[in-house]
Amino acid sequence: MKIFKYPSRAAEKKLAAIENRSIGFRKKDLNAVARILDDVKKNGDDALISYTNRFDSPAMKKTALKVGRKEMSAAKKKVDRAFVRALNRASRQIRHFHLHQQSSSWINVERTGTLLGQIARPVDAAGVYVPGGQGGKTPLVSSVLMCAIPAGIAGVGSISMVTPPMRNGKVNPHLLVAAKKAGVDNVYKIGSAWAVAALAYGTQTVPKANVIVGPGNIYVTLAKKLVAGEVGIDMIAGPSEILIIADDSAVPEYIAADLLSQAEHDPLASAVLVTSSQKIAAAVNAALDDQLAALARREIAAASLKRYGAIMVVPDITVAIDFANRIAPEHLEMLIKNPLNHIGSIHNAGAVFLGNYTPEPVGDYVAGPNHVLPTAGTARYASALSVDHFIKKTSLIQYSREAFYKEAKDIIRLAEVEGLGAHANSVRIRLK
Repeated sequence: MKIFKYPSRAAEKKLAAIENRSIGFRKKDLNAVARILDDVKKNGDDALISYTNRFDSPAMKKTALKVGRKEMSAAKKKVDRAFVRALNRASRQIRHFHLHQQSSSWINVERTGTLLGQIARPVDAAGVYVPGGQGGKTPLVSSVLMCAIPAGIAGVGSISMVTPPMRNGKVNPHLLVAAKKAGVDNVYKIGSAWAVAALAYGTQTVPKANVIVGPGNIYVTLAKKLVAGEVGIDMIAGPSEILIIADDSAVPEYIAADLLSQAEHDPLASAVLVTSSQKIAAAVNAALDDQLAALARREIAAASLKRYGAIMVVPDITVAIDFANRIAPEHLEMLIKNPLNHIGSIHNAGAVFLGNYTPEPVGDYVAGPNHVLPTAGTARYASALSVDHFIKKTSLIQYSREAFYKEAKDIIRLAEVEGLGAHANSVRIRLK
């Protein structure tokens, strides 16, 4: 990657390119997704099976869209013990972390004659989208856990998972075992925009969801964007990104590996190092060349580094932190001396990883915090997927006659200023 001195005009130009990355959809893609949504809304399972036969599994039948008990049971025998052990650790630790996010209902009676409160309730049904992963060859097990476990902790009544079937009409057994572990109630063999449509509108086979979460390609992302409002969604996610702040205590080989861990996702992914050490900058650049050559996805990673990767050399760590807050990265690693001393200065980041032995993949799989994170600068206002995404909060209000009389004139005056006479009369009529 190119090394820049920051601040400088050249660094600003590169930074602008990184900041201005978009999801990259075309109008014709948006129109195509809109047509798919409309088709599923009107034709239900007939539309689902048509798209599934065309794009994923030619022999799929309507009766096989839902994963049956036999396929779920058979999946257990097709995974090894090492996978089950890793799955158990990940699910246990993800569950433990998210238990801290539970919401409680509350009532307050501090003001005489009033009862005010909030009722926290889970949504009735949630939908989890899990990508197919190269025709089922690379099952995204972690996405199952990260999306379904918080829904279960929230108390969602029904959790449905959708994922594209393999060509033979099956679902990778690792996904099914993970779904069972995470508390998924039903799994459906559908993918892409038509799966999102099925969850948003419901079909003869797939129940309607109130909230849809989970990662996906551009068609899934656009579908979620279009159905938002009809249902709740987690977020509109863009390409993955990592920003690493490093001083001279960091290990160059570790930094290079961590940058590549995100660059291999997508040519649009961004991987940026911000360091106060010119020596570290040069060593990381050399390590990137060495490690890139050995990667199976080196062409993707190389394209990402060339377009949206950079090494920024800054005067000190304070400037590096200001830089990070400006970018508001999805993943922020702090490979510096005493990182906890600086954590209070981090205002904008999806997740922060501290120290040489906390690489981003730790968060992807087993640490516990959710890996569904805000991207493209949205960490300035958005948060990771959490139990709260599956909770709705209802306000409670009760006034006694005395409390009502005490505040009535103020309510009337405010309503009159807004020109809402019926509002004012609703209060005034009770004063007679």
